[in-house]
Amino acid sequence: MATTTWNVDAAHSEIGFKVKHMMISTVKGAFEDFNATVTAESDDFTNAKFGFTAKIDGINTRNKDRDAHLKSEDFFNADAYPEMRFTSKSYDGETLVGDLTIKDVTKEVSLDMDFNGVAVDPYGQTKAGFEISGKVNRKDFGLTWSAVTEAGSIVVSDTIQMAIDLQFIKES
Repeated sequence: MATTTWNVDAAHSEIGFKVKHMMISTVKGAFEDFNATVTAESDDFTNAKFGFTAKIDGINTRNKDRDAHLKSEDFFNADAYPEMRFTSKSYDGETLVGDLTIKDVTKEVSLDMDFNGVAVDPYGQTKAGFEISGKVNRKDFGLTWSAVTEAGSIVVSDTIQMAIDLQFIKES
């Protein structure tokens, strides 16, 4: 069977995340500089190979001071570890399993993934869409900075919720 390569349509995609702040609110952010590809042998993408890289310098939480802190040695250490990577191992139509690497720490993660189908856009490009969600523990990847308020509230939760929306363009 022929293998088809799909490249990310960055204008219609986002690698986002959410994290609890002081356990009373949620901060959202995204990695705005990323690349992703898929190689598939079937129309339903079962066992397709998914991969992405995201530049840490492309993090955006809509707050420059917070973004600078996240890029610092307290969190991602963007100077020493400029990108994070994901390489899939399997996709069964519901669960995407693969290796996530942050700060040179690689852990296997399982993410929920919805395949939203294939459509041809007004310009004749064939596109496929996916929604991916899941949770990771930031401390598993060496993102261990922590603080507690005077009242005893944790400033940043250990659990990061991933919210990834990807649209791919089929290579012709």
